[in-house]
Amino acid sequence: MVAGYAAKEFAERGLKPGELAIVSADTGAPYERPPLSQGFLAGHDSEEQIRINPEEFYHQHGIELKLGRAVARIDPGRRLLALKSGSEWGFEKLIIATGARVRTVATGRRELDGVHYLRSLEDSRRIRARAEGARQAVIVGSGFIGMEAASVLARKGIEVTMVVRDSRVWEKVFTPAMSHSFEQYFSARGVRFVKQTGVRDVHSKSDAKIVILDSGQELQCDLVVVGIGVVPETGVLLDSGIELDDGVVVDPSLETNIPGIYAAGDVANYEDVLFGKRRRVEHWDNAVEQGRHCARALLGDRQMFRHVPYFFSDVFDLSYELWGDMSGAHEVVERGDLASSSFSVWWLREHKLVAAFTMNRPDEEREAAPRMIESRTTLTAADVRAGRWPAS
Repeated sequence: MVAGYAAKEFAERGLKPGELAIVSADTGAPYERPPLSQGFLAGHDSEEQIRINPEEFYHQHGIELKLGRAVARIDPGRRLLALKSGSEWGFEKLIIATGARVRTVATGRRELDGVHYLRSLEDSRRIRARAEGARQAVIVGSGFIGMEAASVLARKGIEVTMVVRDSRVWEKVFTPAMSHSFEQYFSARGVRFVKQTGVRDVHSKSDAKIVILDSGQELQCDLVVVGIGVVPETGVLLDSGIELDDGVVVDPSLETNIPGIYAAGDVANYEDVLFGKRRRVEHWDNAVEQGRHCARALLGDRQMFRHVPYFFSDVFDLSYELWGDMSGAHEVVERGDLASSSFSVWWLREHKLVAAFTMNRPDEEREAAPRMIESRTTLTAADVRAGRWPAS
């Protein structure tokens, strides 16, 4: 995704043919990832519809697509990419956008067989094919991927059981009331929850899978999908001299410790100048904005990356958005009825808005949230309850 949006930005700013190449182990032109657990998985979107740019875009702008080319290592000193095939490619400047790899469920002996992970277009194809004719599915994890996959499969008429390690869904982000609201909504649509346990093993029995939980409970299903997070993909950077620490360490402009080499997307550990802390963000908006930012920086427009973290998701008939960082918040304010499909939640710290969640809310709330987080507008809980949004 970083590559696709960086290419678009480069092209809009007058990149000359032959000045950009995209080297990727993936075999397809850059595509959007959110549809992999939403529209494409549901069968509503085609492969062409989820491409960031049509394939002819790259030909028209003289951008080389070197697909199916896995990089083995990067040599910043010689400005070379060494491919696993044995060939080498030179570069003058580089954007590292290796993304992340999925966390896998494993026993002490082995990784579990017969489970699906959802990261790539090919992963989504396999799950979509397996879902045809399936009657029961087990989803492991209750974050973005788990909740989105569960909603898609349940809408196909599949009986879905979600295995949740914590005591409630998305415990790291949602308040208890928010978790309860989502659990009630999912339960009303046939999704069952098994909480405070993980997966110990998976066995095959004829065409079925037997999922054995840490609690000893056994779940029979036709399909197992695991969504328990990702790990930044930095293996090709080992011994490169590029600083690594939970991803690729970059400065506020997204440049690494080696001049001319940038990192963006899931792999970039950047200094968030709005919140004064380092973070690594694993979502669509971050990849889009950092890809564009790196393109501008490499063309001479060097600025700090200043952006309010943003997330969105669609599950069943619900569409929600989340901005900011709620860690350290002193007050949480709710607007609307959390038992309904339209409410918002606001996190305040020292009379400043630090995070906001909106679901099916008026545009004035949606537009006010990121604006007030970025401007650090003084705001009280009473202001939020009354809907008094200070002017920009």
